[in-house]
Amino acid sequence: MLMRTDPFREIDRLAEQFFGTTARPAVMHLDAYRDGDYFYAAFDLPGVDPDSIDCTVERNVLTVRAERRLAAGDNVELVAAERPMGTFTRQLFLGDTLDTDKLEAGYENGVLTLRIPISERAKPRRIAVTATGNGRREISA
Repeated sequence: MLMRTDPFREIDRLAEQFFGTTARPAVMHLDAYRDGDYFYAAFDLPGVDPDSIDCTVERNVLTVRAERRLAAGDNVELVAAERPMGTFTRQLFLGDTLDTDKLEAGYENGVLTLRIPISERAKPRRIAVTATGNGRREISA
């Protein structure tokens, strides 16, 4: 049998009321970074069944939704339940510089990683400048 005492448990319960509950978790942790011509977003989703993960993009809003369920059978007596269960949702507002049509997603070791290429029009490019007669310049892209 698992026994423990925690004098701060009441503070944790109070914080759950403001920031989320075990039935409605408040946080889906995220790392976001750019590496070369790609933008990456990595979400911590340990213990989540990959089939419950849903990623959608509408206009420039990326929505990630996942569900962690309690894996318990009929004869299981729950002794402690501290891991958040329920549906997690996170939205990111993506800039116009990302090509969301080519977004790729992978789930490995409890981390959902999204890879979004930077669009061609957002990449730096060289502008050719040509000179014509009479000191005028012709500019072309």
